[in-house]
Amino acid sequence: MRFFLFKIKERIRYNVIIEWYNFLSIFGKKQRVVPHIVSIEKTIAWIMERKASVSRFGDGELLLIGGDPIGFQQSDSKLSKRLIEVLESDLPNHIVCLSDAFIHLDRYNRRARRFWNAHFYLYGYLWDRHLQTAKVYGNTFMTRPYMDYADKSQAKQWFRLLKQLWHGRDIVFIEGEKSRLGIGNDLFDNVASVQRILCPSTSAFSQYDMIFEEASKLGKEKLILIALGPTATVLAHDLCLAGYQAIDVGHIDIEYEWFKIGAKHKVNIKSKYVNEVVGGDSVVTLEEDIYQSQVIKKLT
Repeated sequence: MRFFLFKIKERIRYNVIIEWYNFLSIFGKKQRVVPHIVSIEKTIAWIMERKASVSRFGDGELLLIGGDPIGFQQSDSKLSKRLIEVLESDLPNHIVCLSDAFIHLDRYNRRARRFWNAHFYLYGYLWDRHLQTAKVYGNTFMTRPYMDYADKSQAKQWFRLLKQLWHGRDIVFIEGEKSRLGIGNDLFDNVASVQRILCPSTSAFSQYDMIFEEASKLGKEKLILIALGPTATVLAHDLCLAGYQAIDVGHIDIEYEWFKIGAKHKVNIKSKYVNEVVGGDSVVTLEEDIYQSQVIKKLT
């Protein structure tokens, strides 16, 4: 109970801070670099056309670049350097995706607008330092196509397009041990087969070399889908260089669960780890026999 109350207090404190910096952002300087970010539809089309790998950058990755920890990943100077390397990379079959929140925030709900205003007020200088005006970026919200939007009517179509990426493919999830991608829903029901490599739910980058080694044993015809926080951002890039197609899918499974139940705000999903909700680290197992049969390696 004490831990739960502590989390509630932390959440209230967080909201107060966001409100304050959201107010200050009215008087803040504008971004020097406003990146060209394509739509969700175009991002998915690029992946299909190029059989491209994807690395996604959001607020968490940027905080780590700046040397700050986030909830499920401690700060690490090597990780910071690798994230910068990936953010500034330019590979023909690899797409760097950014959060499409630099302009036109009216597309998003109030909570998201407040958050991004505060984020750019505090950390906009880091984006300015590492982004390129001549580069075209993919849209990281391809894996967050539901919760943050004010108008959620397009989510069904976006999920339909996303499912085309793995249609008929042999896929391997590289995921946190409590993520359980696809368990209890039909998001990946159109694949040929599923395997899983389970990794630590927190600070996974500490085992990066071991994770990459295990991934490198997979057949290159497999599609690798990674849900592993900032570690996934780096891993997708490195696997691309090694000849794999690897997509950092982030919170896609949780977004789909929220979409299915028509959630209006972020809520717990009992069978999945939800790091953004108080109590979201408590997971009730579901379809355990199926899940365990798909696990080919545990690195936890």
